[in-house]
Order: sequence, then C-alpha cells, then structure tokens
Amino acid sequence: MDALKEGAKAASNRMTIFGAIAIVLGILCMMAPGLAGLSVATLLGLLVMAGGVVRMLWAFQAGSFGKGLFVFAIGGLTFLCGAALFANPLFISGLLTILLAAYFIIDGIFEIVAGLKLRPGANWGWLLFGGIVSILLGLMIWAQYPLSGAWAMGILLGIKLFFVGLIMITGAAAVRSMTKG
Repeated sequence: MDALKEGAKAASNRMTIFGAIAIVLGILCMMAPGLAGLSVATLLGLLVMAGGVVRMLWAFQAGSFGKGLFVFAIGGLTFLCGAALFANPLFISGLLTILLAAYFIIDGIFEIVAGLKLRPGANWGWLLFGGIVSILLGLMIWAQYPLSGAWAMGILLGIKLFFVGLIMITGAAAVRSMTKG
C-alpha cells in the first residue's frame, strides 16, 4: 500500500509541475496572442503536410494499383493543402476566425435558450449571462475580422492553457490530500 501512496505522490508532483508549465505557457500566449495564433496556424499547416506524407506512404500498402494511385493522389492533395497553409498562416487564422465567431454566436444563442427554459430554476441566470457574453465575444471577433484571427486564437489558447494548468494543480492537490494518513 505504501508503494501505491508513493506512486500517487510522485504522479501528483509531476502533475503540479506540468500544471505550472501550462499556466506559464498560457500567460505567454495571452501576452503575445498574435505570435501564439500564427504559431498555431503554422503548426496546423505542418501537421496537414505530415498527414499528406503519411497518406502517400500508405498508398504503397494498397491492394491494387488503382486504389494505391487514388490514395497517393489524396495524400498529395493533402500535402499541397498543408503547404499552402504553412506558406500563408494568415489565411488559416482568418478562416478559423470566421468559424470561431460563428461558434461563439451560435453557442451563445443556445445558452440563452437553455437559460430561459430553466427559468425560474436554480442558476438559470448564469446560463443567460454566459450566452450573452458568448454572443458579445463572437460579435467582437467578427467586428475585428480579419485582424482578430491570430490574436483571438492566441488569447483563447492562452486562456485554455491557463485553466488546464489550474485544473492540473488542483487535481494534484486533491491526490496529495487523499494520500495523507
């Protein structure tokens, strides 16, 4: 049983370290959101290119020439799309901005509807408030388009990393408190 407790403590220490790293990375993303957003877009281009290479290699495993040629062509097209994204990260950040603004607006509408359906139940106001904030964020991102692409992705990535770090640290603290005694 002691080995299990020691293992849990060691894992919680690593979780705390990774949580702190995530918080620092999140703060850095929020401090330089344009750089972080363009980095995400560039990384996306590289990942799509890698996917294209994998597909082209996979084509040589096809059972027939026709099927292999088709898979190779799809892989080549995937690679070219990734190269285009890598060469022009502003394009993908602009596209993601449109999707992000639409997501926030649609999500906000659904939150408002859900909040109104729960009324007068407990916490319906929080859903309504969250929906209004979500719609306002979507409208703010849309109003700043196309300039909002890179910074919106950077800010949101930073916020996400920050909260993931907090969750990891609080989870690690909970594990440590369970192993005491």
